[in-house]
Amino acid sequence: MTIKDTPEEWEIRATDTPFRGAKTSVRTDEVVMPDGTAVTRDYQVHPGSVAVLALDEADRVLVLRQYRHPVRQKLWEIPAGLLDVPGENPLHAAQRELYEEAHVKAEDWRVLTDVYTTPGGCDEAVRIFLARDLSEAEGERFAVEHEEADMELERVPVQELVRGVLAGELHNNCLVVGVLSLVAARTGDGLDALRPAEAPWPARPFSS
Repeated sequence: MTIKDTPEEWEIRATDTPFRGAKTSVRTDEVVMPDGTAVTRDYQVHPGSVAVLALDEADRVLVLRQYRHPVRQKLWEIPAGLLDVPGENPLHAAQRELYEEAHVKAEDWRVLTDVYTTPGGCDEAVRIFLARDLSEAEGERFAVEHEEADMELERVPVQELVRGVLAGELHNNCLVVGVLSLVAARTGDGLDALRPAEAPWPARPFSS
């Protein structure tokens, strides 16, 4: 048996969108179950996101500390952002986020992993990139506002982040998945065996 996620879509008898926000919406579908009964499922419709695990020559990860109102905490995170434009190349979006949030550019880009953040209640898909060969970006720094105006930036050793994840001290989804995926890749076939940055992404198809 091959352990691999596969596409499948059950019959939808009716659908409604009771809420539309600036970036996301809430949808209610009436879905037919395998036994023939129909049930309603509410979920958030999300454009998708990208995140960047930026690794420097000293084996440190670039992390940001930012206030997240829904959980009422300041979380340590890796640079990330929405796919604002339908069909946008996720690599281009990741490069933009790294520049805007950290004023950093990278020469080596690879796909670290792809995840659904909360598939039971949201269709958000995130592609997490590994970025290496870092340097300071040219030009003016991006003007930040709102939560980002209070953002802190640090470079933290990989093993310190691993310790924090396993100790229950770090909770951001992309940071946790990214850091542990980095360690797993190193103990497997190595970082150079990761998928290329332009690898297909069925969850959010894009043009090159």
